[in-house]
Amino acid sequence: MTMQKQLCLFIMIILGTDLCAQDSLYIRVNQLGYLPEDVKTALAFSKRKTRERILLIEKVSGREVKEISPKPIPSAWGVFDHFYALDFTDITEEGAYYLKAKKSNHRSAEFQIGAKAYGHYQETLLAFMRQQRCGYNPTLDMVCHAKDGRSFYGPVPDSTYFDLSGGWHDAGDQLKYLITGSYATAHMLMAYELYPDRFGDTHNALGQPGSNGIPDILDEAKWGLDWILKLHPREDILFHQIADDRDHRGFKIPNKDNSDYGWGENEYRAAYIATGEPQGLGKYQSEATGLANLAGRSAAAMAIAARIWKEKLDDQAFSEKCRKAAISLYALGREKEGYQQGNSYGAPYRYNEETWADDMQWGAAELYRLTGEKTYLEQSTTYALQSANADSWTVRDTASHYQLYPYINMGHFALHQVADKDLKKTLEGYYRDGIEYTLKRANTNPYHIGIPFIWCSNNLLTSLITQVILYEKMTGDTQYEPFLTAQRDWLFGRNPWGTSMFTGIPAEGEYPKDVHTSVYVMLGLDVPGGLVDGPIYRSIHDKLLGLTLNDPDEFAHVQNDHVVYHDDVGDYSTNEPTMDGTAGAILMMAHFGMPASPPPAK
Repeated sequence: MTMQKQLCLFIMIILGTDLCAQDSLYIRVNQLGYLPEDVKTALAFSKRKTRERILLIEKVSGREVKEISPKPIPSAWGVFDHFYALDFTDITEEGAYYLKAKKSNHRSAEFQIGAKAYGHYQETLLAFMRQQRCGYNPTLDMVCHAKDGRSFYGPVPDSTYFDLSGGWHDAGDQLKYLITGSYATAHMLMAYELYPDRFGDTHNALGQPGSNGIPDILDEAKWGLDWILKLHPREDILFHQIADDRDHRGFKIPNKDNSDYGWGENEYRAAYIATGEPQGLGKYQSEATGLANLAGRSAAAMAIAARIWKEKLDDQAFSEKCRKAAISLYALGREKEGYQQGNSYGAPYRYNEETWADDMQWGAAELYRLTGEKTYLEQSTTYALQSANADSWTVRDTASHYQLYPYINMGHFALHQVADKDLKKTLEGYYRDGIEYTLKRANTNPYHIGIPFIWCSNNLLTSLITQVILYEKMTGDTQYEPFLTAQRDWLFGRNPWGTSMFTGIPAEGEYPKDVHTSVYVMLGLDVPGGLVDGPIYRSIHDKLLGLTLNDPDEFAHVQNDHVVYHDDVGDYSTNEPTMDGTAGAILMMAHFGMPASPPPAK
């Protein structure tokens, strides 16, 4: 927290009023910075009109590089009525900068302009993924949940033991979901295929320091692949969840789990087999109509892996294992079309996914690319036309939490790689319609942000960014670059709170510190690279159970009654880093980032 923010917070607590906000001019920038060719805009806002000019200052020399005349933006946000755009797109000279009001001396955070502004942060996100590992956790150097798990539902007797160790803890809690794990795995594999030069080799397969001849992103994806293979031990069984909200008994170290599923604390955990029917061992029942959402995107992950391990790593045995799993998983999805949701026990919250055609489209497209069998191409096309944008939040004003998951239809891009000319145009149109709809929303607010602020809004935002990136790759159309840049910049500080939404990024900037995770609360570990849930509508936030702030709100001077964000351990709705959110941002980071450094000479 800056000295200015500390003083404002002190005044607010003592006097009960926010005097600092009355005359302050707040300047928000992307703290990571801007590539030389970027559209470069910052935002200033205040409660009163201002004509004060803004100076762009080169940090090292103190040189005034540009004097900017703020351009009024005819829209408001929360308690602030006056917003101004600060454009310095014409500045391409590399260096460190900040913006400063000419008379009042209000300053922005520092930022970079240059080709290296985004560095190797894609690798930082992988560091957070390693911290989420279950089984052997390299960050903590411990083994946890080795007894996962004992089955419920499905074609075997309840409490049958299966080895389901591995995978990733979902967020600040220690549940494991195929819903999120399958997407995280497939997303990382697609990111590698699109940007293979962006990922280095500084860790081994266990996530420990030291190269092993395999890019770290593939080591991390394989951690997910190995777990998915365990979840599908035979053709008629697919596990979809390990543990449930009985896990939520306060913060805890993973290898000292105090949750009890009937076998005592830190023992076996419940493992749910997907049946395509409602489930729930406690008060609440999930909804379900099938299991194709899980089977389809798990098949996509396995098919992509089969290609990579064969063509890039020359590992024929693992490639064949993934190929067989992809075919089997996809067949299971065909047999039981529909969706399987997450399960809850004593609380009403669950992952309530209600889409599946998009996942089967993705799985079929990747299987066609792997096998060349035309049946897969035909089926992927059918699913694509069925899914279209019906499964997408991008053409809706709102949606429930995880209702339309994943937050981007990766199947449209995968199918586009093998589609004929007419189908390519149709798929491009689906992406473009979503971009245009969100662009209309963006034009109604000063931040030019196109998402609805439902729970996990940052996941929506990184997915929208990814959709624009993939649309550009499909079409060569770059007309949405300014929109893309505005979405990206929000994530790194061009937002009301002036904070990055990734832990530890940038290291000297404003970023989430008091995050809702056990390793922070109990061990004091600040693990960089985790994407927090993000801002949420106040109307949703205030209705959530068990949510309370542990400390005075450091953002009270800019908070509003519309959309809220807290950097506070107690706010699990806005400040909890998520595994799938972080994995889903890796493609975006790789797109803007630099190639990996070459490995050291041996």
